[in-house]
Amino acid sequence: MAENGQWHWQKSGEAWKGVGIYHVTLTVPSREPLLGKLVIPENDPKKARVERTEMGNALVDKLLSHPSYYPEVRILQFCLMPDHLHAILHVMRPMNTSIRTVVRSFWQGAKKLGKAYTKSIDPEFDSGTINKDIDIPDSVFTERPFVRPLSRRGQLDTMYHYIRMNPERLATRRLMPECFRVQEGIEIAGRMYCGVGNAELLQKEKYMPVHVRLTMVDEAEHGDNKRLRDYMNSCVIAARKGIVMVSPFISKQEQAVMEVLLKEGLSFIYIADNGFRDYYKPQDSLFDAVARKQVLILSPWEYDSHKKHVSRAECVEMNIMAEEISAYNVDEMG
Repeated sequence: MAENGQWHWQKSGEAWKGVGIYHVTLTVPSREPLLGKLVIPENDPKKARVERTEMGNALVDKLLSHPSYYPEVRILQFCLMPDHLHAILHVMRPMNTSIRTVVRSFWQGAKKLGKAYTKSIDPEFDSGTINKDIDIPDSVFTERPFVRPLSRRGQLDTMYHYIRMNPERLATRRLMPECFRVQEGIEIAGRMYCGVGNAELLQKEKYMPVHVRLTMVDEAEHGDNKRLRDYMNSCVIAARKGIVMVSPFISKQEQAVMEVLLKEGLSFIYIADNGFRDYYKPQDSLFDAVARKQVLILSPWEYDSHKKHVSRAECVEMNIMAEEISAYNVDEMG
């Protein structure tokens, strides 16, 4: 472990070869449930489990066999879902090869399983005799695994929780599809949004933006936090009276307000800086709020898979959206 809780695996000439922890996801691109079947006893998401298919068992066996080939690697956790596999890999000491080579080896093994499956359901399938250095397409694992280094403090615990909750989250979405379906064509004040969550929040009588001004933060940093404290308290008090809070919740002070709203089950509209990808699933705290019909997540943008950070201009625009939504006549909301 390095300073500030960060892993140093990318020293010059040693990129992806050093000590580190990685989240790996292998997906069936067609999203067919070829790896397992979700079972929800008594319609209780907390009891949900995935019963593995023959291919699912074979894929898990392939994953668990890899430390015997790469003794520097330990598997900390994995979770097989009907159409994908999550794993957390720990590189315990520097390797001569790269973690990408390890994952590529696993992927090649998975593709062989995929080819065998394809041949089992289509006897006419024949991969032929092709140079071994050329990938042979198959109908199952055609996409490279996603590999993400976990380099910041707290990421590992967050990923443990995320993977552990996968079956329960999927079960919740299956039982409450209306809550997690992406709703298109929501027009407010001349802007078009897509949304996930409780659209009935757009029919409430009163709304209030949550926007902590920099002047309040500056005053608090210089010892006078009264205006900031009073403003944050006023947001919570208004929400307790039934007013729907609206915000992108960008600053840590705004996020603190959102934490109280989540904890107390108070309604709010969350403006997201990116759109909704296929099979979108809100982050943990928002996921539970969506299931409780406590929140509506809105975004005017299409999903951008390359987006990493929110810009200053986007922050300003989202705060303007919060003002627009708060001031708009509820009878005119689309």
